Amino acid sequence: MTSLPFTSLVTLLVALLLFFTALNTGRARVRYGIKAPAVTGHEMFERAFRIQMNTLENAVLMLPALWLYAGLIDDRGAGLNGAIWLVGRVWYAIAYQNDPAKRGIGFGLGILAFLGLWFGALWGVVRLLMH
Repeated sequence: MTSLPFTSLVTLLVALLLFFTALNTGRARVRYGIKAPAVTGHEMFERAFRIQMNTLENAVLMLPALWLYAGLIDDRGAGLNGAIWLVGRVWYAIAYQNDPAKRGIGFGLGILAFLGLWFGALWGVVRLLMH
């Protein structure tokens, strides 16, 4: 069995981030009296909800690229890019909750890390196809 400890750790931390964004949305739903299934009604709830959904949307794209990069290129590189993605997403979440106009740096950091993973994974696939 191939050991991929950095990629595994990042995956667990991504799951934890997703859990906390969902928890934050649930707390905001209660705090601002937004009854399910509504997803609008108070700006602070809507921020929490968008943070959760945008993080989920990005995680769905990032995780396959992370694992393909790890398996085809390198666990450490995948772990480093995944950690940068996580820092970007946490930065994004904190900034968005406080002032949505300031979320750009965190978003950009996450996108750069994702692109590094995606293009690395693509390179790994191309190398396999060329053999």
